[in-house]
Amino acid sequence: MQSIRSPQQLPLDLAMLPAMGREDFLIGPENREASGWIDSWPEWPAPALILSGPAASGKSHLLAVWREMSKAALIDPKELTSQSAEDLANRGEHLAIDGVDPWIGERAAETTLFHLYNICKENGRSLLISMRAAPARIDFAIADLASRLRAAPVALIHPPEDALLAALLIKQFHDRQITISEDVIHYILPRMERSFDAVRDIVETADRLALAEQRRISVPLMRTILSQMHSE
Repeated sequence: MQSIRSPQQLPLDLAMLPAMGREDFLIGPENREASGWIDSWPEWPAPALILSGPAASGKSHLLAVWREMSKAALIDPKELTSQSAEDLANRGEHLAIDGVDPWIGERAAETTLFHLYNICKENGRSLLISMRAAPARIDFAIADLASRLRAAPVALIHPPEDALLAALLIKQFHDRQITISEDVIHYILPRMERSFDAVRDIVETADRLALAEQRRISVPLMRTILSQMHSE
């Protein structure tokens, strides 16, 4: 995993890397604790680890890194309402569920998740669950599940600072095979919303508009995009 440097030190001529690869995950103060939890496996102190952070903060990327380490099976959270815990548990020794938030509060989904947790606990297996809000801040339908997940360790990703925002902008532009200049990055940073979501939205919008207008991504183009975003 890569560490974050200051925006002035960030390399702007990066090679393409697999979007979800281990070496492609950018580490800064905001996510160092969470990535440390992933690296500490299999020495987790509980059957489950909760990976919590804002939208677009890298939870799915870290979950993919852990799946590669542990050979865990990926469970689509909507399957919690249609499959039995036993059938889901049979998919692999270790299990990962990405983006469980919409199903918390759904009794059928919580029942399945409760049984999955118990299966992992009884058999020395690991369960990684990603969600935006930490369990302590969520209302559950099933008290027993609430107590188990609230007692589980939480690998928390914090809102981003400038160095990580800059690195993510560079990475996401390069994921789209776009080379971005330092001037553009330094124009964007003080004018953007301080969130992971904003990085994703800016890159997607810039790529789409540049293609539509056959323009390179420049400060004037970003001025138009950010002005539109601020007026919405």
